[in-house]
Amino acid sequence: SGPPSGRRDYHVERPLLNQQQLEELGHWGPAPRTHQWRTWLQCSRARAYALLLRHFPILAWLPRYPVRDWLLGDVLSGLSVAIMQLPQGLAYALLAGLPPVFGLYSSFYPVFIYFLFGTSRHISVGTFAIMSVMVGSVTESLAPDEDFMDIANSTVNETARDTYRVQLASTLSVLVGLFQVGLGLVHFGFVVTYLSEPLVRSYTTAASVQVFISQLKYVFGLQLSSRSGPLSLIYTVLEVCWKLPQTVVRHPGHRARGGGGKAPRSLPLPLILIGATAISYGVGLQQRFGVDVVGNIPAGLVPPVAPNPQLFAKLVGNAFAIAVVGFAIAISLGKIFALRHGYRVDSNQELVALGLSNLIGGIFQCFPVSCSMSRSLVQESTGGNTQIAGAISSLFLLLIILKLGELFRDLPKAVLAAAIIVNLKGMLMQFKDIPSLWKANQMDLLIWLVTFVATILLNLDLGLAVAIVFSLLLTVVRTQLPRYSVLGQVTDTDIYRDLAEYAEAREVPGVKVFRSSATLFFANAEFYSDALKQRCGVDVDYLLSRKKKLMKKRELQQKRLKKNKTPGLSVPCNRSVSPQVNPAAELEDAVASNQEDAKAPNGSTLKALGLPQPDFHSLVLGSDLKNIFRDFREIEVEVYIAACHSPVVAQLEAGHFFDGSITKQHLFVSVHDAVTFALQHPRSDPSRPVLATKL
Repeated sequence: SGPPSGRRDYHVERPLLNQQQLEELGHWGPAPRTHQWRTWLQCSRARAYALLLRHFPILAWLPRYPVRDWLLGDVLSGLSVAIMQLPQGLAYALLAGLPPVFGLYSSFYPVFIYFLFGTSRHISVGTFAIMSVMVGSVTESLAPDEDFMDIANSTVNETARDTYRVQLASTLSVLVGLFQVGLGLVHFGFVVTYLSEPLVRSYTTAASVQVFISQLKYVFGLQLSSRSGPLSLIYTVLEVCWKLPQTVVRHPGHRARGGGGKAPRSLPLPLILIGATAISYGVGLQQRFGVDVVGNIPAGLVPPVAPNPQLFAKLVGNAFAIAVVGFAIAISLGKIFALRHGYRVDSNQELVALGLSNLIGGIFQCFPVSCSMSRSLVQESTGGNTQIAGAISSLFLLLIILKLGELFRDLPKAVLAAAIIVNLKGMLMQFKDIPSLWKANQMDLLIWLVTFVATILLNLDLGLAVAIVFSLLLTVVRTQLPRYSVLGQVTDTDIYRDLAEYAEAREVPGVKVFRSSATLFFANAEFYSDALKQRCGVDVDYLLSRKKKLMKKRELQQKRLKKNKTPGLSVPCNRSVSPQVNPAAELEDAVASNQEDAKAPNGSTLKALGLPQPDFHSLVLGSDLKNIFRDFREIEVEVYIAACHSPVVAQLEAGHFFDGSITKQHLFVSVHDAVTFALQHPRSDPSRPVLATKL
């Protein structure tokens, strides 16, 4: 019967090829080397124009901007994002330990700078909870309330404290910008690949927990001690629990029951802010009840201020951590939107754009920013197509800074704290990663848990360092503990698969095919060798040790016989004659000659020494361990390497792997070629085994 409907049988015939024959057949030659630095030094009008468009992407897309199709969507999107940016800017400034107006500044300058230099069309740059809490940990640790305590009346000099904290935050922003711009210019955008998705999601989840705890003092109206460093979050939770009875719970009224009414719908956050501000102003919550409010919001922009170089040494470590985390969040979100809408995000240019946003923003007394997930989703869903939406939102914020900001001076901080907590919902939902990672990848789950626990216990900066180090160590462990398998031939095919996985795969008699799932290098070479010897079912080390002892014993016996023999009396010495090699084929002759070198002519075979012989005569490997060739040849097993790519072959040549006993004729283009050759050309003794390994 013929093949099933819709299926064809293909029959491929070609000669058996080793690496040397393949190079001769394909006229192999080394690939021409390209020196990247030469292209960097080339100067032409086209190259200058390309560099201009790369670093100023707005020049590439703005002239081709489809006004009729996209402008209305960008305007509506910009206004929607600005309405969200207003309360978030005020709230996240409190999170950073700064007066609220500096959150408005950080929602204006960086957004407009990113509009000029960014490559993502949909992310919303500006204040972000994770970045703000990282900044807050720095400002509260370097400028705690205790350092500004007025001894006379035991009150905090908030003006002096806020001034110093603003200087710290703006200098930190400049340093963050310098790190990001520098890394972007040297094309170091790939560094974010070392921050795996479980690490980033776990870190942001732990940071959101820190944000939640930090806002409890505003929600309950508590005066808490400023803490930083390891276990500070635990101490804060304990202090909140201890002082919770001190809070004053106010009941403005109860909703009337009955009537079968539906639950009220949630109001937009800007309306809640306006309503809360109006109620606070009308009732006089600050004067009558001592409710903490936002306070003075000066109208107008502040002049640029140079950063304080004396603070660089104190801030450099935190600046690098904030730079990496901010970029990781922005690029991961940017790539999601780019994939969804079919365009490309340049990771190096994103580093430069974010860096310039933070650098220039720091000069205008902004704190470090990144992109917000919630605002980015709103910018996309409301019709935003380009960063013109971001520019419009920044201009709307400029109007508020210049004219309308002072209207929010009576806004209670508890309302802003509630807004922050509500915005954490998305990140706190990432706890759902735990059951999904348990089913999908338990190594990633381990990274998630270690990152979360380290960040909660050790704070944000040390937690990130521990998470990165642990992730790298786990990567090293993974390379040292790959999956090893013995392959068998699938019936009636030239395909070789793991015997443990494929029931129809059969081990080729006399040939072992061994494979590792990881690339072989110095760190896992010993593990590879041990696994190979174990999977082959032969105690190679024992055979080698016994063979050496028996050989040494035989040599001593021969010396003793030679010393004690009498003149004229000849004592015969048993020697096994080397078998003749058939020189009919050049390939067989070359390999067999090497095999004969390994078979000593003095009766040193395993059989002659009375040692057990392996049940295979060839070993096909996918690696380049020279010691494996030596050890297995000592126990009369020939070794071949299969399926090596050209870079691997070049590396073998550069490392002087090939010598008189190992040549390219021991390398085959596929496992099937190596197995076929091993079956056709066993070692001189037909009972001798062959070992094969696949790369």
